Amino acid sequence: MLEFLSFINYVINLYSYVVFAAVIMSFLLAFNVVNPRNQIVQTIWNALTALTEPLLGPIRRALPDFGPIDLSPVVLLLGLYFIQSVVLTNIAKALI
Repeated sequence: MLEFLSFINYVINLYSYVVFAAVIMSFLLAFNVVNPRNQIVQTIWNALTALTEPLLGPIRRALPDFGPIDLSPVVLLLGLYFIQSVVLTNIAKALI
């Protein structure tokens, strides 16, 4: 069971990197650093959006409107950190 919790921890770490990549990519697109009509850029953006939007969408709907500032990735990363540091740790301690 501890190996399974370790795997879940690894998946959460990997997903955190995906969320960071989506945030960086959105900044690059917003400030016209990369061309959004480039096929590779579109493919990467579509993949990142497909991976992050299922969790970011409900958070965006629950948060109040802050105008152009999107705080949903911060809330998601804090939630992932909470799951890693509190939930998984306490489950592992209960199993030992």
